[in-house]
Amino acid sequence: MSVPSFSLGDDLLGRAAKRRRARSARVASWDHTGRNEDAFVVMPGETAVLADLEGPGAITHLWFVQGCRLVLGPGLFDARQAGTAMVEFNNALGYNWEINDPDYYRNVIIRMYWDDQEHPSVVAPLGDFFCVGNSMPASFQSLPFTVSVKEDSERKYGGPAAFNCFLPMPFNSRARIEVENQGDAAYMQYFYVDYELYAEDLPEDTLYFHAQWRRNNPCDGWGPDLQVNSLETQVPNLDGKDNYVILETEGAGNYIGCNHTVTHFTGTWWGEGDDMIWIDDDFRADGSTTWPPSMHGTGGEDYFSHGWGMQKINYPFQGTIIHEDDVPGYQISYRWHLADPVRFEERIKVTMEHGHANHLSDDWASTAYWYQTLPGPRFDVPPADQRLPRRWEGPSMKDLPPPDRGRLDDLRKAMYEQRDARMAEFTAQRQQWLERRAEESRQRSAKNAEYAREVRRRFVARRRTDSGT
Repeated sequence: MSVPSFSLGDDLLGRAAKRRRARSARVASWDHTGRNEDAFVVMPGETAVLADLEGPGAITHLWFVQGCRLVLGPGLFDARQAGTAMVEFNNALGYNWEINDPDYYRNVIIRMYWDDQEHPSVVAPLGDFFCVGNSMPASFQSLPFTVSVKEDSERKYGGPAAFNCFLPMPFNSRARIEVENQGDAAYMQYFYVDYELYAEDLPEDTLYFHAQWRRNNPCDGWGPDLQVNSLETQVPNLDGKDNYVILETEGAGNYIGCNHTVTHFTGTWWGEGDDMIWIDDDFRADGSTTWPPSMHGTGGEDYFSHGWGMQKINYPFQGTIIHEDDVPGYQISYRWHLADPVRFEERIKVTMEHGHANHLSDDWASTAYWYQTLPGPRFDVPPADQRLPRRWEGPSMKDLPPPDRGRLDDLRKAMYEQRDARMAEFTAQRQQWLERRAEESRQRSAKNAEYAREVRRRFVARRRTDSGT
């Protein structure tokens, strides 16, 4: 039997040196006029289609950069002439008065649909999908996700950041990615959606990418004021029925991990909750679970592959994004089962205790990621007001009593009147700019779909010519 002198599999590095019957392409937010207005503007209440692709193919990379600004005072320029998506002068200079919307990472929803399913396979707040918990971005690197943030925006609510996702997302007939702005302010979205087109339909054993966000605010703990690891918390949990649920789905597939956001209230330790995962025949015919589950862990930090608490590390498959030592009460972590996927053929339920035997009542949120057969489960996210993070706020103008203009002299009254007039003019100018950019974004979205169809048409035509059909 002859053995090839050079052989490559489908490992990450080997893919680059192996020829494939594929065609690479991209849809992006680039300015079709050739100017530099490269961001989509998505108005409040609007849904923008970022990608609408015909298959067979697979998305190979997502790059997202976004911003959302709240205007507190008028700027010293014509807002209709803004060439960039956001004005970033320091507010102390007096040129403008704007802040980052602290909540928009939870107000904006990302959805993904595969093969014309009526319901999405991915539903999550934009920030949480890219591992930004509590709308507070922090730089980290892992194998499937990275986030990069400027130092002055690190661990600040709504801080601008760059997101990357490298998880493959196959589709046979169609892929659609959209974002919905459920906030009150317009936001700007730069993006790349890189993908491959294939000459043949996907194999029958192909699984489709899914992601779901969940939150318990707070978890229903039976003893939230008991000290973690105290004698009083040493009670048995022999069914897991009150555990926090990270994922529950039916079908065949692979669970590949989650990000996990904790807001801890008692100032002790949020962990000591075991992970418990039920798979296939761990379920009875009536849907109840047997004991013990197929996978039973020993503690929260243990599931995230840490030990003796959580360390400040970013490793390829596990790590900390925000550590409670840096932001008291917050812990944002991740664990990727890419080298060790949790496989299921019929059903899976991934859970974790919130404190030993579920005694803690912390605010938990998570995004689960998995691949499975279609049709996938139907799910959605809670309304926007139930998604917003608990924000620890310092002093702000909300702490000030409203000024009594009636007590001011004529000069000072005139200064307020001047500010009000400038603000009205500036707001109107800015609204015109936003509406123009939003309309151009809608047109660009439709044109991107046309470009993608044309790329697909040329690829198919060339393959037919090469094969002589």
